[in-house]
Amino acid sequence: CAFVRSRFRIDKVGHAGTLDPMANGVLIVCLGTACKRSSSLMGFDKEYIAEITFGIETDSGDSAGKILYEKEVEIDEKELKKTIASFIGEIIQIPPMVSALHHNGKRLYELARDGITVEREGRKINIINIELLSFTPGKFPKAEILVACSKGTYIRTLCEDIGKKLGCRAHESRLTRT
Repeated sequence: CAFVRSRFRIDKVGHAGTLDPMANGVLIVCLGTACKRSSSLMGFDKEYIAEITFGIETDSGDSAGKILYEKEVEIDEKELKKTIASFIGEIIQIPPMVSALHHNGKRLYELARDGITVEREGRKINIINIELLSFTPGKFPKAEILVACSKGTYIRTLCEDIGKKLGCRAHESRLTRT
């Protein structure tokens, strides 16, 4: 916001939702009186392109985290497509420890940095659409997916859940909000 403030010489600058540190893509920036609308903009559905790496689990659910588990796996593309499609609709998702949600006055990611894990309640989200864009087999197969989803969806958790449903571990290795 400081960059935008100085670049456009405007006092009021805000944004409609943050991106994870490793993510890239669309970030809605509000200037001046539009800042009053930022909270309503955050409620809109979102779309992402994510890469999933199978066979590797990290403590954060993404490639920025510490590797906890690593084992070569074989993924069948047909089974992957079927599994991905099974996530369409309303589902309950447990937020990751690296989220900005609060627990007893502290953000979960702050607790996670201190090595503390707490019980998190599942939240209802909606996966409007999900499709497989590409699949690369190998020791640690990769899949690129397009996800249209409701506010509050954690793509890193979705990637991990897809891996679990396939009987292996996985993490989000790249994320772009489109």
